[in-house]
Amino acid sequence: MASRRFRHAAGILAVATAATACAWQSDGGTIQRDARPAEYRVGMIGTEPGGTPVDGGTLTFAAYAETGLLDPAETIVAGSTGGVEMAAIYDVLMRWDPASGEVVPQLAEGLESGDGDTTWTLRLRDGVEFGDGTELNAAAVKWSIERYVRKGADEAALWKANVRAVRTPDDRTVVFELAHPWPSFPFMLAGGPGMIVAKSSDAGERFRPVGAGPFEFARYAPDEEMVLEARDGYWDGRPHLDRVRLVYVDDPDAALATLDSGRIQAAFLRDPVIVRDALEAGHSGFLNMVALGNVAVINATAGHPGADPRVRKAMHLAIQPEVIYRRAYPGTGLASNALFPGFSRWHTAAEPLPYAPDRARELLAAAKADGYDGKVTWLDAQDPASRTTALAAKAMLESVGFDVELDLVRSIADQITKVSVKKTYDVSGWGISWREAGPFARMYATLHGEGNLTVGMATTPEMSALIEELRGADGEEAQRAVMGRIQERWNEDVPALVFGPQPELIAWPERVRGVAGTVNSMVLLDDAWLARD
Repeated sequence: MASRRFRHAAGILAVATAATACAWQSDGGTIQRDARPAEYRVGMIGTEPGGTPVDGGTLTFAAYAETGLLDPAETIVAGSTGGVEMAAIYDVLMRWDPASGEVVPQLAEGLESGDGDTTWTLRLRDGVEFGDGTELNAAAVKWSIERYVRKGADEAALWKANVRAVRTPDDRTVVFELAHPWPSFPFMLAGGPGMIVAKSSDAGERFRPVGAGPFEFARYAPDEEMVLEARDGYWDGRPHLDRVRLVYVDDPDAALATLDSGRIQAAFLRDPVIVRDALEAGHSGFLNMVALGNVAVINATAGHPGADPRVRKAMHLAIQPEVIYRRAYPGTGLASNALFPGFSRWHTAAEPLPYAPDRARELLAAAKADGYDGKVTWLDAQDPASRTTALAAKAMLESVGFDVELDLVRSIADQITKVSVKKTYDVSGWGISWREAGPFARMYATLHGEGNLTVGMATTPEMSALIEELRGADGEEAQRAVMGRIQERWNEDVPALVFGPQPELIAWPERVRGVAGTVNSMVLLDDAWLARD
């Protein structure tokens, strides 16, 4: 059985900024100031001074959104939706190392492939225990993953369709038997399925987060904070930090200002202007460039305007991404309606739909002739960038004949509820979020007809077939060829309006050390520590 390691090169995106910009050395070294455009690199930003780790202290982190339920089977596992908190509590079996581009062991001891990537064997470490004192063994891993799938988690449909069986030949070995060759399978164990939940979490009337990670849940005060305490029984030793405190700041400008003031030690930032400002201020961090990170999803379910493909295409043809970015993110960002823009290793020659307002008017007129009244409600948040995006989109859509009503909600949590849970929206600002490292699982979840994260978007048999073809494509060249056909199919289906990729930065000052990046814009805090002021 051959050992496999997976390399996923980091993409680089040059983004125009103001006259004074940040640049990074090609070796990931010290942040420098000059007048050139900033290079946004997927990976760690800045230079860590090193030093002897200091025990103690609280790392206060401004989360992007409030996530009260820390259950990887019920909550999308990403840095923007509670992934950092869940990784701290459960750890992950495997992690993606942004420096090497490889998927490497974390909580697990190793992972090997066999039978043409149709069998994967996971080896567990000795002596790993959950916070309740029970052993994290093969049976516990099998139970947790089966629970994840049974509850319909974000990657459950993908798992169910492709994993034929999970065997536990002994306490330290888990064997995954797949229905098809799947070279990128290790990425699954770096995300939600790799967060192993103790059985005792489900023992009471309400879910209680119990994991084998470096921290354990202490308390949660809605709209205020969540506190995680260091765990003495962590397999790799008690973490240096005494606790991690999550706070909720809805305004991204306020989040950065609080970080600059030193009142918090880390913040999750997504607004391109705020990300630029954080980097120009000299903050270090973990940066991800996310394809389809800045979109507006279209609800194609019955009873909504987007159920008519002519309406969806008319919307897309009426929108100029450059206008969105010029107004919402002046002087920064990359406006593009391509699925994978030029910075991405998955970029292809397939062209996205053009800006064509006259054709948009024709399609809309045809839909109106069949009874559509032209009305559509645009859902978004109230932060400045979201509000400006909504206003710009409203103006462009109304210029071709739509009648747009804005629904700007107070918090991101409210927006998530309307889109992901209740699906009571027509069009909404959103992040489909296909990340450079292992995009297949997220593509399946958001675009396949059986995906768990389609949120009402249009899915078609043709697109589902292309996603399945991508899973088994042999090598990057073959995968890119399929990606090009996915772009062409997207142009026909129009599941969403695409404005551009989105930077996701978890920023921290120089005194924060030892943080490790991984998939889905998450970081691991088992080795994190705070240098003395």
